[in-house]
Amino acid sequence: MDTKTFQPKQPLKIFFTKHPFIAVTLLSMLAGIAVALLIQMATLVASPYSLQYFDIVELLSIILGGTAIIGGLLIYPWALTAAEIYLAIRGNRRPEVYRKGRIFDVVGIPLGILYNILYLQLWDSVEFGADWEEVLYNSQVHTPVHTQSALTLWVLALVGYAGYLAVNYLISLKKAPPLLPVLGMAAMYLGTAESIIWGIQVFPTELDFWGDIYLLLFPINCVIVTARTVRHKIWEWDQLPGPDCETSSWLRTCNRLLIQSKRWPFAAFLLMWPLLGILVALLLLAGQRPDAVIRAFTETANWNLSQRVAPQNIHYDEHYLCTVAAGGHKNIVKPTRLGVRHGHQVIVNRQLCIANAFEQILEEKTPGFHRAVRHIYDTYGFPVAKLIRSRYAADLIYYLMKPLEWFFLIVLYLTDEKPENRIALQYTGKSLRDFTI
Repeated sequence: MDTKTFQPKQPLKIFFTKHPFIAVTLLSMLAGIAVALLIQMATLVASPYSLQYFDIVELLSIILGGTAIIGGLLIYPWALTAAEIYLAIRGNRRPEVYRKGRIFDVVGIPLGILYNILYLQLWDSVEFGADWEEVLYNSQVHTPVHTQSALTLWVLALVGYAGYLAVNYLISLKKAPPLLPVLGMAAMYLGTAESIIWGIQVFPTELDFWGDIYLLLFPINCVIVTARTVRHKIWEWDQLPGPDCETSSWLRTCNRLLIQSKRWPFAAFLLMWPLLGILVALLLLAGQRPDAVIRAFTETANWNLSQRVAPQNIHYDEHYLCTVAAGGHKNIVKPTRLGVRHGHQVIVNRQLCIANAFEQILEEKTPGFHRAVRHIYDTYGFPVAKLIRSRYAADLIYYLMKPLEWFFLIVLYLTDEKPENRIALQYTGKSLRDFTI
């Protein structure tokens, strides 16, 4: 009889070891589904009568929502960061662990950029196409990056990402001179420096909302990835036999300086500056300014590195005619002036004034019918307004409302002694009684 202790196989552990990235992704999605189901269970406990409306469609929507929103947007960024920290601690001088961990970097860096854009748009209402001088509405926020300088930042980010791919996949330390991996590290330094400046720009000085913490994960991960890559490549170089010298004199000089890998981090830092100069010179040909890297963050408003003061936002109420007047193209919706509604400034056009004057007539002549119309408008107007997220949508609503505008105008001229006076006084805070003796 075999006296050795029987140890059963652990398939989950084996799968996690062989496919760590897939395992982390699946665990994040499953965790999201579990959280969504727990929330739904708590809702059913609090409101047992809602159980009668629970069906397979509701269950599928919970699973999809838990996978995409909770798992994909809320849990997965933390899982990727935890994986990066684990690889930085446990992957030191372990080539196999380092090799399997590269997929976290390759996928995590683009996802980090995407997550930052999504979070700023969804949680902070950031309009990335709106520079500081543009007038925004309600809670909208200007872009944290000057749009005319955005190309420079994208190029630097791509160069940094390309530097990582080159160091890890294209450059073989056994065949290439040390200058090439150091050049790739210099490119990574550029990308990492940009991510740090980005984090400084967008992270609020006063943390009012816990979701803002997500904005720090991307620069943190970039720092970890760069530090882990440089450390591993230095160790990998030290394991190789001494390289042969090239015949070219300047390459021979560079190699002699870089034979000792402990000089690589500082050498990459020095090489980063001429690389930046070359990129800036090339970007000049594309119409970018030489100081575009600085202007990208300073030619903004309401951010940590901003040096501009944006005009005050204009408030408009969330019913769709106000949204149309403020959000459509000016040559189409034809805004006429600023008005006042519920104590806030709003942009008004003639269509909006005619509709409001018509509502006044209904309220004066047929109050019961007016209450019914107002109820329908409040029920369907607000949801429609939330769907108007572009100037073209506002333009379309403006054209669709034209027949009703003409009908309202006809009613006004048939029932009011001075219809144009009533129209002109809309959203001014005045009424016809204020001008009568």
